[in-house]
Amino acid sequence: MKVITCRKYGAPEVLQLEDWATPNPKKNEVKIKIYNTSVNSADWRIRKPDPQVARLFFGLTKLKYPILGGSFSGVVETVGEGVTKFKVGDRVFGSTGIKMGAYAEFICLPESAVMTILPKEISFSEGATLPFGSLTAIDFLHKCKIKKGQSIIIYGASSSVGTATIQLAKNFGVNVTAVCSKSNFKLVQSLGADFVMDYEEFHSESHQKTYDIVFECVGKSTLNSNLRLLSKDGVLVLVGALFGQMFHALWISFTKGIQIKFGPITETLENLEFLSDLSKKKKFKVVIDRSYPLEAMPEAHRYVEAGHKKGNVVIDIFK
Repeated sequence: MKVITCRKYGAPEVLQLEDWATPNPKKNEVKIKIYNTSVNSADWRIRKPDPQVARLFFGLTKLKYPILGGSFSGVVETVGEGVTKFKVGDRVFGSTGIKMGAYAEFICLPESAVMTILPKEISFSEGATLPFGSLTAIDFLHKCKIKKGQSIIIYGASSSVGTATIQLAKNFGVNVTAVCSKSNFKLVQSLGADFVMDYEEFHSESHQKTYDIVFECVGKSTLNSNLRLLSKDGVLVLVGALFGQMFHALWISFTKGIQIKFGPITETLENLEFLSDLSKKKKFKVVIDRSYPLEAMPEAHRYVEAGHKKGNVVIDIFK
């Protein structure tokens, strides 16, 4: 089978196309023929790595698991002994977890993994891009104990996480202000944003309004710029926080009692199925910016790392 490997840390050029033996499922595993995967911020940050502390989790000098890719859609091709949840021919989608491995034509996963049936109403491309941003958004919103009538401002609202957060916040009955480039105003408004502003207006001294939730998706604003907009007893979410920002946030939380959420998310099957149901009912839309063939993975990484994508970038493996 064809795979894209990352055998050393570095620029997008370290990603190489290789031929590997096709795996066979073990007990309680299913083998999936991957139709689509995606490229997101986590992928390029691990590849680079950025921050360097990521080496502690993924390998000091090289990646423990050389095939990146955390989300997928495809079809069950073979089931291992003891599998009861899935059968051959099932359309499925989900997340591969910390071992990644979705930059490949086939993957074997335990049937207990965070994956579920892909409804016929959702395309393979949508299924492959749904997990990352959406599971991140919903986990953080749950951690904020979000409730109807609150206000949220989303910084980086046209990103994968941002586009998901807009829609989920509206689903929970929250008033949404989206912060993004002016060129993306129509996009975020089409997803349900009540108010929009560009980054210059966000940082302006004239921006005095406060919000129950300040949701920073892309790690490009300072802690102070976000904290000044936080209402009393509000929650600041730092999706793209680097190690130094996390340490600073911990100190502020400890010394000032401000609620700041950051760090790894918890991916759950319950959340994935909730998102699937919303998508099936046309209450949630996956925004796809571009698609690339598997062989063009370095180009896809280069584009995502540049930070200008709208929503998600999908990789076509089988059509």
